[in-house]
Amino acid sequence: MITRFPACVFLASSAVAAVIGTNSAALPLTEARISALPQTQQAAWREYLTRSARQMQTDHEALEAEVTKAGLQAPLKAPSGSAAKSIPLDKPAEWYGSTEARHIADIIVSFQTPAGGWSKNLNLADHLRRLGEHFTPDNSSPVPGVADFDTSSDPKWEYVGTLDNDATTTELRFLEKVAGAARESVADAARWRDAMLRGLEYVLAAQYPNGGWPQIWPLQGGYHDAVTFNDDAMTHALELLRDVAEGRDTFAKVPTALRSRARAAVVKGLEVVLATQIVVKGDRTAWGQQYDMLNLTPAGARNYEPPSLTSGESASLMVYLMAEPQPGKAVIDAVRAAAEWLRQTAVYGKAFQRGPDGRKLIPADGAGPIWSRFYEIGSDRPIFGDRDKTIHDDVNEISLERRNGYSWYNAGPKAAMDRYAGWPAASGTPAKK
Repeated sequence: MITRFPACVFLASSAVAAVIGTNSAALPLTEARISALPQTQQAAWREYLTRSARQMQTDHEALEAEVTKAGLQAPLKAPSGSAAKSIPLDKPAEWYGSTEARHIADIIVSFQTPAGGWSKNLNLADHLRRLGEHFTPDNSSPVPGVADFDTSSDPKWEYVGTLDNDATTTELRFLEKVAGAARESVADAARWRDAMLRGLEYVLAAQYPNGGWPQIWPLQGGYHDAVTFNDDAMTHALELLRDVAEGRDTFAKVPTALRSRARAAVVKGLEVVLATQIVVKGDRTAWGQQYDMLNLTPAGARNYEPPSLTSGESASLMVYLMAEPQPGKAVIDAVRAAAEWLRQTAVYGKAFQRGPDGRKLIPADGAGPIWSRFYEIGSDRPIFGDRDKTIHDDVNEISLERRNGYSWYNAGPKAAMDRYAGWPAASGTPAKK
């Protein structure tokens, strides 16, 4: 369990101020950091870093070769959009055997990176990838001149293979549905299934030696190298691999050896989930959005995302843990503690609404529960970051651009709490560390 707090600079918790601290950059995985590890741990991490760099080079060379072959000066732009909307997972089972679904599956296969993953924010219902077309749309910062702690050396090569924004796991689930709905006589069924298997290999290859997952693989550097629960990146990877391991739906057709590797990856991933639940004064609480990959301490990400306890990702991890078919004591204790933390941090009588001067937190009789996205570790007070790296204790005092452009309060965790109320193992007092 985490007992160390992040290196982010905060003012005293008792202070009432517009600015209470300053965010600091997360550290990437580097050879120098690996060399500082105990000798017995270095080989596995060094092999991982070398393999990542080699795959990054392979991905670059593959696109460069296409650009040259097509006679282009630069890669063609990829279509931007929401992959989750362009490749739906909630259609009736028969729809996945339709011409429309098969066409989307073909597009998905065409945009699969050489490493086996997919970029985020792609419109995968638009067109088949063309020779020399980039694997990723423009995912740079929407605010000119703001780097958001992103240390990528190439702004035109970002998120080329990622778990962020439901990428890769959504494509894999869609391919599984389409391949499963196809009759054996459908010539493309094998191609869809082969792409899915390559994608599963990608997810397994991206897992860190200790069981966590970065946001992007091959590694891009900066905060992207952190073990990432943000936007449920690692949680979705674990959910997918658990379904593969258990042979749910047509994942039963996945080769036995690959299913066994998926099962082992889930076991390692669960160890990280349990190890990263933050402990304050001996009591388990919830989880952060990111963690340093080597020491598993809470880490920041973009300028406005400080190391903290986070409600949404913690709720998703609760749901994941509650789906364990035979939860052990450690899992039960973790869920109970997280539920208690969410109960204590719920906000009533307020609403985060848009008005003439932007979104603000305002009094609202009978409203709630809602939760702040971030809470300070140790005090549980809501905290809010801004583009200039400042950390505030009042959402109404951050910039208009950030107030309007981020989900600082929402009711999302309520669904997890409702599910917890019906969870057979819910009764009991959360155990201390």
